[in-house]
Amino acid sequence: MSHRNARLTLHGRRILVDRVCSGRPIAHVAKEMGISRPTAYKCLRRWRAEGEPGLYDRSSRPYATPLRTPPAREEEVCALRRSHKLGPARIGPILGMPASTVHRVLVRHGLNRLAFMDRPTGQVIRPYRPQTNGKVERFNRTLLDEWAYLRPYTSNSERSAALTDFLDTYNHHRCHTALAGKPPISRANNASGQYT
Repeated sequence: MSHRNARLTLHGRRILVDRVCSGRPIAHVAKEMGISRPTAYKCLRRWRAEGEPGLYDRSSRPYATPLRTPPAREEEVCALRRSHKLGPARIGPILGMPASTVHRVLVRHGLNRLAFMDRPTGQVIRPYRPQTNGKVERFNRTLLDEWAYLRPYTSNSERSAALTDFLDTYNHHRCHTALAGKPPISRANNASGQYT
């Protein structure tokens, strides 16, 4: 089936072939039908090579994708997503891949929405609808994913003790997309203990 903006449908390609076969110049027929000469020649060439089947719609999907991410690499991306609940901007630098490629892999595996994942298990669940301010909700989700539910804790005091390490990592080592991949400490003029 032709896409909605296609100039030529199957019927239109048949008309083009009929007009050219009747002796009309291909350039004139192309202009009348609102298509380029190369497109008209391509249609005619396919008809001459394949007959009627050459006029049918063709898939735009490539025959092969030689540069597609290897399955083992895709599994690494998915494993990091499930175990650490990281986004493409965080997984990319860890694996040395562009964030856009990581995103495409996550979409392909149905893991593109963190909100659709159960935090403790990493399983895909129904969508969650935040009810608070977006920045607050994002920070709360980061706290849950990277500290509170990162691993099972034996007690609340153990979880509280882990908060110090999380805050150090969050502020000094974790890359933030809003800061061009830098940690928040890079924005501080005189961080604690850094006075000169």
